[in-house]
Amino acid sequence: MIVIDETAARRLVSPADAIEAMDMAFREVSRGQARNFPVVRERLLPGPDVYGIKAGGDLAIGLLGLKIGGYWTGNRARGLTNHQSTTVLTDPETGCPTALVSSNHLTGLRTAAACAIGIRELARPDARVLALIGTGGQAAHHLEAALLVRDFDRILVANRDRARAEELAASFGGPLPVEVVDAESAARNADVLVTLTTAREPVVQAGWVRPGTHICAMGADTAGKQELDPAILLNAAVWVDDWAQAAALGECQHALAHGLTRESIRGTLCDVLEGKAPRRASADEITVFDSTGMGIQDLAIAAWAVRAADSDAGTQAGSTIHRIDLAR
Repeated sequence: MIVIDETAARRLVSPADAIEAMDMAFREVSRGQARNFPVVRERLLPGPDVYGIKAGGDLAIGLLGLKIGGYWTGNRARGLTNHQSTTVLTDPETGCPTALVSSNHLTGLRTAAACAIGIRELARPDARVLALIGTGGQAAHHLEAALLVRDFDRILVANRDRARAEELAASFGGPLPVEVVDAESAARNADVLVTLTTAREPVVQAGWVRPGTHICAMGADTAGKQELDPAILLNAAVWVDDWAQAAALGECQHALAHGLTRESIRGTLCDVLEGKAPRRASADEITVFDSTGMGIQDLAIAAWAVRAADSDAGTQAGSTIHRIDLAR
């Protein structure tokens, strides 16, 4: 069994690698090769922390496993990232574990890569203003990935704690300066709007979103979480990553109570890639990608890290790749 620590994982997978891995994983889902198993997602009462399990497999390519982890609100004060997760890959023929991969960085990469694919496939070709609401640990990943798929002229970021937004703006080393604004200004000026918060009530109102905007709703991945006014989804073209998850955990869980149905959504992003679902119909259409994150995404990016490690000349300073003989 190979064990890849956090530092090695950061070295082995790039943002461009993640986009390629997610593109392949989404296509495998559409083709019926890859499966996502039901998600376990629970709050660790009485506090706000969340723990979950996402699992799946693609037996056609020998991929099977799960990711365990969640969100610990007090970790930032401890000098740790709030998101903590680990992926276990197993041999589908025997059930024996083949890899243990630290997945904090990789989760950020795969989430941002899915968002970037949504932007690439669904945003207007002339989209030039990128706006993020939420500037936590995954925000920089989303900026980097979005800039790989589109040529933006302007980047806006907003956070309820303005100091956190200013921290991201100062630290981002991308090709464009990052402007700090409030949430309403971010939404009103965006061609592409990415919501990336832990909110449990709307942070974006329907009246703020102008025609032609593409929204990547990335934050709602647990029952009760919500970032968008349900009226946005009812008046937009909506795609999901996985319908069952979106209906239970994503923005769709709230829009369902207001009349959204499975039949009224355009389809999955997976099917868009394979030509089985339509893309944007017009330049003034508001489009939404409701992303809850699929287990197959975690397995695909962990497998990418393992393949990269297998071809790696050796570990570098500060990172560790162990190989354990479980038969001993």
